[in-house]
Amino acid sequence: SLVRKEATGYGAVYFANYMLQARDGSLQGKRCLVSGAGNVAIYAMEKLYQLGATPITCSDSTGTLYHEAGIDLAHVKQLKEGERASLARYVDKHSDAQYIPAADYPDDGHAVWRFVADAAFPCATQNELTESDAQALINNGCILVSEGANMPSTKAAIDVFLDANIAYGPGKAANAGGVATSQLEMAQNASMQTWTFAEVDTKLQQIMKNIFDTASNTAAEFGEPGNLVLGANIAAFRRVADAMIEQGVV
Repeated sequence: SLVRKEATGYGAVYFANYMLQARDGSLQGKRCLVSGAGNVAIYAMEKLYQLGATPITCSDSTGTLYHEAGIDLAHVKQLKEGERASLARYVDKHSDAQYIPAADYPDDGHAVWRFVADAAFPCATQNELTESDAQALINNGCILVSEGANMPSTKAAIDVFLDANIAYGPGKAANAGGVATSQLEMAQNASMQTWTFAEVDTKLQQIMKNIFDTASNTAAEFGEPGNLVLGANIAAFRRVADAMIEQGVV
């Protein structure tokens, strides 16, 4: 299906925008930290630009790239998808950008989370965002975290976000775009249809809104409005439990 490659990154950004809209804001004008440089990170950055935000970091296994003017996404795509090269090469073309080698990272975290920004999108790997990273984000004015990767924030980091009452989208909800688009792919196959990129993207956006609304409404129902971790967990449990009851399993 079209949008399959883009879906997880796009979805994490759509989810972020719904989180901010619920707080009377949007991604427009926001400066964003993104980790990773694979499909999730690249297409999260692409959608951020489309929604009027500016990604100012990305990273790979060798280090972190920081470009205050905004990441040159075409150049990152060329380096990672075309040349399979390190992001360190980015500064050859952009002298105003900064590259921090992994060897220079703080002992208790990752350099990508140590810059001033409005929002953070961990899109690289598990446990990449530590408690001290989370505290640094809060101290630097971050108001939103949307997880593109699977379980990128440690338990202690999540506690920091929840205690600070920022908009926090756990991966089980925020990065569901990839799985959702696989389902859309199956629907196209079953009906022998081919949807356009725009059609699939619109359906993805609606799915992410439904996921956000379900998690948000469930959190409010259980007395913790805004706690999307609790909301997503309870909503997921309910869905499985209801299906088991319907089928007479319990």
